[in-house]
Amino acid sequence: MNTELVDRVRLRLAGNGSGTDPAAVADAVRAEAGGPVGHVEVLDVLRTLRREFTGAGPLEALLARPGTTDVLVTAPGEVWVDGPEGLRRTEIRFADDESVRRLAQRLALAAGRRLDDAQPYVDGWLPGMSAQGSVRLHAVLPPVAAGGTCISLRVLRPAAHDLGALSALGAFRGQGVELVRAVVAARLAFLVTGGTGAGKSTLLAAMLGAVAPAERIVCVEDAGELQPEHPQFVRLVARPPNVEGAGEVTLRDLVRQALRMRPDRLVVGEVRGREVCELLNALNTGHDGGACTLHANSPAEVPARLEALAALGGLPRSALHSQLAAAVQVVLHMRRAGADRQLAEVGVLSRDASGDVRVLPVWQHGEWTKRKALFLALLAARGVRFPC
Repeated sequence: MNTELVDRVRLRLAGNGSGTDPAAVADAVRAEAGGPVGHVEVLDVLRTLRREFTGAGPLEALLARPGTTDVLVTAPGEVWVDGPEGLRRTEIRFADDESVRRLAQRLALAAGRRLDDAQPYVDGWLPGMSAQGSVRLHAVLPPVAAGGTCISLRVLRPAAHDLGALSALGAFRGQGVELVRAVVAARLAFLVTGGTGAGKSTLLAAMLGAVAPAERIVCVEDAGELQPEHPQFVRLVARPPNVEGAGEVTLRDLVRQALRMRPDRLVVGEVRGREVCELLNALNTGHDGGACTLHANSPAEVPARLEALAALGGLPRSALHSQLAAAVQVVLHMRRAGADRQLAEVGVLSRDASGDVRVLPVWQHGEWTKRKALFLALLAARGVRFPC
């Protein structure tokens, strides 16, 4: 079935306000074909239109594959998928850039966002788009995207592994698993850092699963990604604005609400904006054992990264370092090497004579550093003894 006929059928259905039920499609195909049309041709058009009008269209099969982390469209003939085998090009092709644009606009509408010439880019969430987990959508239209419409879909699978499972998968070297268990037992506040896809949320969920059942965890997220095995895990999920720009519920709003829900531990799935101010305030008001994830290239860069985020909330640099020194004790850094995700470094926060906070490495690549005593002192202050 040629592309021109499919386009004419689509326009006829849109112009008549017809649905896409088989009878309406068959009538439109016969009207546009200008001659006898068999059942096979009608079914071909119906399948094509259904792929466009529901789900992720031609990208549906890629999102459904186990292990898929990203689906990327950079041109009508360039569709890429990332997963356990790395980034690779697929055989999927779009007819033209207009087809890619229609899919991007439909996905944006499903996310409650606007995508057109006046608003040529979009960032949103697509709950239920993939059986593997939530999907984050980003799309850019020409002429901002000079080579044609670009679509980026990231699959966020529920982070449900426990520490034992992660250890079996090789996420920890040496005494890594005992180290993270000790952080949880001592109720130390910690940050899990790393790059995109490094396994930050997976480690955080596993550590939350190791929290004592009697403790109540209230978690604030952009999407429902953390799913630890814990009987008192309460999740609050942010909400983007609708197409009219109303109804937004931010992470900052939810951190404030979480404080009123009697949390023993307050968790933010990922800090990426001014909500860091509320989180640090909360961790300085008796809420031990709090946690969050943070994009950072290394533990040493965490203070500078938090400075930039806190500035968005109007928190001065000196105040940020004061709050950070009192609120957070440990940084756990994840790193991805191919398909493997490992705990690469652990650092403790220390304030120098100038008042600035530094992250001092105590454990790197499975080995203790000469600063191990700093970590053991934190545990001892909380009545926890690390196994020798």
